[in-house]
Formats: sequence, C-alpha cells, structure tokens
Amino acid sequence: MWRPAVIYVREHGDLKVVPFTYRVPEGEEAEGVGWPASLANFPLGQWIADNRRLYARGNMDQDRITQLEKLGMIWSHYDVAWEEGLSAARGWAETNGHLLAPLNATHQGYKVGTWLKNARAAARRALELEQRQAEGLPVESTAGALSPERREQLEDIDPSWCPTWPVTWQRCFHLVRMHLDAGEALPTEAGDVVRQGEDLGRWVQSVRLGWDQLTTVQQWMCEQVLGIEPAAEDEKPKRRTQADKWAMNYEAARQFYEREGHLQVPRKWVERIVGSEGQQERELHLKAWIANQRSRAAPLSPERIERLSKIGTRWT
Repeated sequence: MWRPAVIYVREHGDLKVVPFTYRVPEGEEAEGVGWPASLANFPLGQWIADNRRLYARGNMDQDRITQLEKLGMIWSHYDVAWEEGLSAARGWAETNGHLLAPLNATHQGYKVGTWLKNARAAARRALELEQRQAEGLPVESTAGALSPERREQLEDIDPSWCPTWPVTWQRCFHLVRMHLDAGEALPTEAGDVVRQGEDLGRWVQSVRLGWDQLTTVQQWMCEQVLGIEPAAEDEKPKRRTQADKWAMNYEAARQFYEREGHLQVPRKWVERIVGSEGQQERELHLKAWIANQRSRAAPLSPERIERLSKIGTRWT
C-alpha cells in the first residue's frame, strides 16, 4: 500500500490533493509513468482518505504519520480544500498576471473567482478580530477568519489580492500598469484598450472624473504609479438643468418627426441622439416624455406648446 503513494508523489509532487476516486492507472498509461502492473486499479484516493480518518481518530502510529508527512500528506479535509483552491489560484495568476479574478473566473474547471471571494471575506473577518483585540474588546471565536499563514500564501502570489476598495477597481489599475510596463501609452478614451474584458480607457476616464471620490492611497497610486491626473474643471461634464433636459428630449422628438413624418412613437421605442458640443450618444425613451408633455400641458409655456405642435404633438 505504501508503494502507490511513493510513485504518486514522484509523478505529482506530493499527496496534498489526491481525488477520492483516483485509482492507479493500467496498461500503456501506467507504463508511461512507471506504475507496476501489480498495482493496477489500486484505490489510492480511498486509501488516502482512510488514513486521514485513522489520523483524526488518533489510531495511527507515529512512524506512519512521519512517513506520510514526508510525502506531503495533509490530514484535514479543510486543508485539502484550501490547497485545491490555492493551486487553482496560482494557476489562474500565472495565466493572467494577477490574483484579482472576477467572480465567474475558473481555472481548469475550478471556480477560482468564488474561492477568492470567500478568501477575501475571511481576510476581512480576521482584520475585524485584530481590530477588536487592539481595542481591548473580547473575541469569542476566530471561526471564519483567514489565518496569517494562509494570507501570506496568497500575498506571495499577488500582494494586492485583497484590496480595501472594489476588486474591479484594483484589477483595472493592475491591467493599466501592465499596459504601461509594456511600453504602451496611457489609454484615455473609452474603447482605446480592452484587456481581460476591462475597458481601460473608460476606467482611466472614471478615475480622472471621480478623483474626489478616491481614497488618498488610490489617488497616490494613480498619480505616482500610472501618471494619471485629476480632470480639470473644464473637462468635467456640466450638470444639465431641467431646461437642458427638456431641450434634449425635444430634439429627439423633432428628429423622430422629421424622419418618420409623425409623432406616434411606439411604446418601447428608444431614440438615439448625439448631444451638443460633441457629447456622447444618448438613448431617450421618447414615448414616456411625449405622454408627460400632453398630460402636463397646463404649466407649459406658450413657446414650448408651439414648438411641440409644429412637430405633430396632439393635445387631445
């Protein structure tokens, strides 16, 4: 029974993650890695599980414990699950260059995004407990908290794996830094550069326009590492007044009327117009706006009523 474990370690490196259903291969598959024919179909996964149960009950000799631990044995099922996730996290990071995986990320079928989300929750739980201890408050249980050793394992892969701000923000920051490290220019317009599904130009825009909403650390990172500067006042979009909104909807209605010859707008119709001064395209639900003008005709100015009438608005 000992030989299959030794050969498995020679092939896979350790006994940390041996699937319960794993059996010693046979035939050509076995010959390729040096499995003796006498061990064919040996249920090594089950044998490992049985040894874990013996260990948990305290029924295993110390010599056997020592021998298995030298082969990289992990006794706890919780530890096995952690090692599986950590292995998937390493694989995902090697492919993508960071450990800021989106929630739906997988690596060889393993849901590494979900695993990392849970690990971050455990890290936040550990931080909360540390703060309570520092304040002299009682800590009844450390259940659900990430151990310092496990946090260090993840930080060895990517020191920024668990930011205090949204992971999406940190992922975009990292991707922009990689883009700059490759000798490329800073993307400044939406659609300029898309990496791993993230629009980096749009993110840079949002950072510049939302500078005041960033933490001091985020501002320093963007300014010193990426060379991003906050948007000047003349770059920030002006707040639209009610008059501006009315004029924009009227322009959409006029555009529809000139194209279609009437103002009988379908219920779910969306009219697209380009704002003034080269602003981005906007989508307006025209039917609801026209209905509101009709139902609230009394407070409308004579000028607005006249303009609406000219493009076919029916008041009754």
